[in-house]
Amino acid sequence: MQPDSNLKIDGDRLWSSLMEMAKIGATPKGGVKRLTLTDLDRESRELFQKWCEDAGCTMKVDQAGTMFMRREGAEHDLPPVMIGSHLDTQPTGGKFDGALGVLSALEVVRSLNDMGIKTRHPIEVVNFTNEEGSRFAPAMLASGVFAGAFDLDYAYSRTDSDGKTFGDELKRIGFAGPEPVGGRPVHAFLEVHIEQGPILEEEGTDIGVVTHANGQFWYEITVTGVESHAGPTPMERRKDALVGAAAIIQKVNDIGFEFQPNACATVGMIESYPNSRNVIPGEVFLTVDFRHPTNEGLDGMEKALEAAVPEICGSRGLTFKMEKIFAFPVTEFDPDCVAAVRAAAERLGLSHRDNVSGAGHDAVYMARVAPTAMIFTPCIDGISHNEAENMTKEWAAAGGSVLLHAALDRAGIVS
Repeated sequence: MQPDSNLKIDGDRLWSSLMEMAKIGATPKGGVKRLTLTDLDRESRELFQKWCEDAGCTMKVDQAGTMFMRREGAEHDLPPVMIGSHLDTQPTGGKFDGALGVLSALEVVRSLNDMGIKTRHPIEVVNFTNEEGSRFAPAMLASGVFAGAFDLDYAYSRTDSDGKTFGDELKRIGFAGPEPVGGRPVHAFLEVHIEQGPILEEEGTDIGVVTHANGQFWYEITVTGVESHAGPTPMERRKDALVGAAAIIQKVNDIGFEFQPNACATVGMIESYPNSRNVIPGEVFLTVDFRHPTNEGLDGMEKALEAAVPEICGSRGLTFKMEKIFAFPVTEFDPDCVAAVRAAAERLGLSHRDNVSGAGHDAVYMARVAPTAMIFTPCIDGISHNEAENMTKEWAAAGGSVLLHAALDRAGIVS
């Protein structure tokens, strides 16, 4: 049984929820800073829990802190259709990255309640822990544990810049749940997300039907030299770790251009020690983020980096430590789930195009354990991971309505 084309979510209610959630961690520039496992994260979780319980859902929290808010189906023993995303943000994040997916999923449940629709499969609205990876690297940590990419002890051992561990902070905010992480069947997983790119807005297209996600890896590199006085130390005698790091940064950028089309290469963090203006830097920490739409391209970028770093450091009398902390190949989403998203957009009369995600999402790991698809909405100027991130109420409502129809396609309608 297919849902009627007039069936839509309440776009005004979704927008109101987004704006209310955005008050938690609001920044002066109009964005949101709500880092994983902070007090602000706890506050957002408690509000989300209240809203879901008001909508008749029951909550379970797993040992990685992921929240599963369940709306029962007619057949309780069937595996659930999971819909959701994450509520944590970047340090200078926006109102919609992640939160749109979680609150669109909540709005699906609210709308089903309003219309008295019963599904065959249960539906679970999901808030994954630490998708961004901005406080605790790597990204998509809890969904990675759910899918078996990481073990729970590894997740608990991750530290922030102050040396606080993921496990301790999870307990501190009261969201270290009792449920095992993963290991249970999932009928399908669907995630709504802003595109985080300019294509949909520039083309005037309502919906992106995400067919694939780029492969990606993160490296952490520490370059070690010798700190010494900036005045008496001759240039030819120096072992300047920052000069070596600068050469690595330039090489990372060059690799991004060498592996076009659609390769992306970024050094997003750099920390110099002792960070004194009249001391030659003795140690530098930096991060590398590589992405590519083909596994062959990603492998080539990795090999180029692994060849360049020893050469750069060796020629300058420096030593280095390089560790790959995060990696996943190009992800192809489930054809049937993708078709359900496409059909939903067509049923609602929304323009759509196929998209490849340049960013990582919880859906990438969920695709390892369940049929998965993503729905993209436009965002203004393609800006994300920025306090200026923005979208329109109409775009949010369209994405939520496509999620509603795709979820009903997967969950089945009883009445």
